[in-house]
Amino acid sequence: MVSVIIPTLNAALTLPETLAALVPAAVEGFVREVIVCDGGSEDGTARIADAAGVEFITAPRGRGSQLKVGAACAKHPWLLFLHADTVLGEGWTRDAGAFMREIAEGVRAPSAAAFRFKLDDNGIKPRLLETLVRARCQLAGLPYGDQGLLMPRALYAEIGGFRDLPIMEDVDIVRRLGRRRVALLDSPALTSAARYQRDGYLRRALRNQSCLLAYSLGIPAERIARRYRGPRESESLT
Repeated sequence: MVSVIIPTLNAALTLPETLAALVPAAVEGFVREVIVCDGGSEDGTARIADAAGVEFITAPRGRGSQLKVGAACAKHPWLLFLHADTVLGEGWTRDAGAFMREIAEGVRAPSAAAFRFKLDDNGIKPRLLETLVRARCQLAGLPYGDQGLLMPRALYAEIGGFRDLPIMEDVDIVRRLGRRRVALLDSPALTSAARYQRDGYLRRALRNQSCLLAYSLGIPAERIARRYRGPRESESLT
């Protein structure tokens, strides 16, 4: 029923937990395949994927191109794009299944869904950021990539899929969907807070917003990537 596509780049520290959270859904038959699409990892990412029994393929480095290649290899009618440091919370199949049934029964027009953003950190700063992200999703209909993105394959094809962008690939595809075709599910997608802990919550949040503003002003993604992303930096905003 669902193909899960996970882009990776030196993700050995986080990938095991991401894959482990998918095991119950695979046992139930909800998840039919998991595709890890790698951009040239130099750590144990490939060994972890092999040990987990998931499909491991390679693609040109860049989350946009990796997601595009992974989706092209997927075999099932629903696609779930998931980052390698994001762990879907308990109950995600219930919420996702209800969303999928609404579309199948014609209650809801074909659309995509993202999960509730949650960080694996304690304190007021992560909780405040989660609140701000939720407000952004509700008001602007703009979830980011580490909230996951679930959609019918037919809708993915209709909007042209992911583009070969070095950064902002998540914002690009969500904007092509349009806010009316993006739903926010209640179950959480728990994401690593390592980048916020390393850079500082305020500094990282301001960096993300400056990227979004630059992209909104029409600055090419390649130029944004050169300015804001280090050689091993994740392409995602959050």
